[in-house]
Amino acid sequence: MPTAKSLQESEAAARTAKMDATGLLQPRAALETVGPAGRYAPKSSAASATAPATAFKSQARQAAAPYPDPPRTMSAKECLKGLGSTKKFYIKSRFAVCSGASFNQVWFINNRPSGESRINFIAVGTIAKGSRTVKIRHHYLFEKTGRTGALGMILTPKATVPQKWPASARISEGGAVPGGRSWASLAAESDPGFTRTLTGKAGTGSGRDDALFAVFQPKLKLTVTGGWKMTGPREGQPFFLAPRWDKAKYLAGSTANGGATFSYAVHMPFSTKAGAPERAAAQHIKDAYTKPEKTEPKNTRKDIPGRTAGKPLTRLYHDQKRREDNRNEAIKACKHKWGPNYSEGGKKQCDEFPFSTTYEGAAQALRKYDPQGRAPKKNFSARPIPKDDNEAGGRIMSGFYSKNRIIDGTDDGFLIKVS
Repeated sequence: MPTAKSLQESEAAARTAKMDATGLLQPRAALETVGPAGRYAPKSSAASATAPATAFKSQARQAAAPYPDPPRTMSAKECLKGLGSTKKFYIKSRFAVCSGASFNQVWFINNRPSGESRINFIAVGTIAKGSRTVKIRHHYLFEKTGRTGALGMILTPKATVPQKWPASARISEGGAVPGGRSWASLAAESDPGFTRTLTGKAGTGSGRDDALFAVFQPKLKLTVTGGWKMTGPREGQPFFLAPRWDKAKYLAGSTANGGATFSYAVHMPFSTKAGAPERAAAQHIKDAYTKPEKTEPKNTRKDIPGRTAGKPLTRLYHDQKRREDNRNEAIKACKHKWGPNYSEGGKKQCDEFPFSTTYEGAAQALRKYDPQGRAPKKNFSARPIPKDDNEAGGRIMSGFYSKNRIIDGTDDGFLIKVS
């Protein structure tokens, strides 16, 4: 169990949810939450902490290497380190996430402050490879100073699934939620807390991918004993996690029953560094974001999604004709600028961004996909790049989709990170 000093250094309380007018901690969603869970409650105003993209890229840049598996474990110590002093959520991967809240108390004797205490309440969600079971371990971390009634305070947790989509979906819950226990008895344990599991039943989701979304909501109630007086929230539902299940058959390595993930947009990594096989593709993406006015087709208002959590890219899989149209529109742009021999005899390929495998691809403004004319026009970039670089970028994209369980449609999403 972390020491009081380590807790103070990490200041896990800084990433907690806000209190409403009654003093109760209220829930927030991670800024990167996608799908229906992202519309369930207000989102955090700040980006979540994430694991460095370089941790996933070294293998992916090797032309013959498979895209690496994202991490699927996380300890309480890792969670606290990831959250640091300012973050509300830490997304190590779509299979290992955590959040937490701090309940802070000021204690009084004869109406004068006599001491302070803090309960850091964190939840770490992990999903094993090939599993539909989401494991959520709750940890209590304590600290106090001065004269307090903290040791006698009773902590009563709850853990619920207040919302699921579709409403008819079936989720089995496991792991006992303990009754009220005192601070003193919990603090005597090496790792005070409890574990819950959620398993979405295959065949009870919706759409072609049998997608099932949910909100998992931990709650905590504090009861003061011994006649002590204190200030601070006495109950709250300060954060929630957003699990998702699917049976998308097009995800490589998926089991017959599909799998589970968390509904958070994570970064697809690209590198412009020397030696990176996808270097030219990465530079194209970087230019599309940072120098859009210099990319083709010309559009002074070009603003391509995928850089921020509020505007993620979304995967296009089921509509093969639209993927072909995305590709054809990009090739038209390459031919218009560089001529019909833009490939230089097959040495180059027309690279498009956003990818043809996204709903934001080059064909999004065609009338058949946008009958009301709301999609931005020419909001993409096309450029001839060396064939090897383009194919290396394609391998990263394909591996990222499968290993991160990115499914078709606007209820999922991802971001791009170019280093």
